Amino acid sequence: MATQNVPFDILFDYERRSLAHVAGVPDQIDAPGLWRGITFRLGSRRLAASFSEVVEIISVPPLTPVPGGEAWLLGVANLRSSLLPVVDLKQYLEGDRTVQHAGTRALVIRQTGGDVAILIDELYGQRNFHAGQLVSSQDIGTGGYAPFVRQAYQVGELVWGVFDMTRLTRTPDFRQSAAA
Repeated sequence: MATQNVPFDILFDYERRSLAHVAGVPDQIDAPGLWRGITFRLGSRRLAASFSEVVEIISVPPLTPVPGGEAWLLGVANLRSSLLPVVDLKQYLEGDRTVQHAGTRALVIRQTGGDVAILIDELYGQRNFHAGQLVSSQDIGTGGYAPFVRQAYQVGELVWGVFDMTRLTRTPDFRQSAAA
């Protein structure tokens, strides 16, 4: 009879240890000086967008071109019965088109009038940065990036520019084309 209780005892032990464990994640999320972002690569730049600015991360959906649209407006996609403009952010900022491959992703962000998908070169995922890692953004926030990258974090040798998606969606030429 004792052998019949072994699986139950194991499960009971798991539950006991789980309830006794204090995970610290909520404290870390709300910790002063901690900033959370979605990290990605655009060209040679490593960037991060605020966790609160990114609604969703998607694979690049099938696109329908928009006649007369800007070159960086790749088209519109049907995402769960909603039309979603898809923008090549690298082409918008640098003039160079993103080379798409099977792992290419898009960040869905909110803008007035609906969401928009921003094509990126590579997705790294979620990352936490601490205020002690804050550095100047002068090297990473140059050229077309200057209005959108105002601060950066350095982790080891890597510098991550904080890309302001809200500022991007408020730029008049971006809004007009992405509102297609």
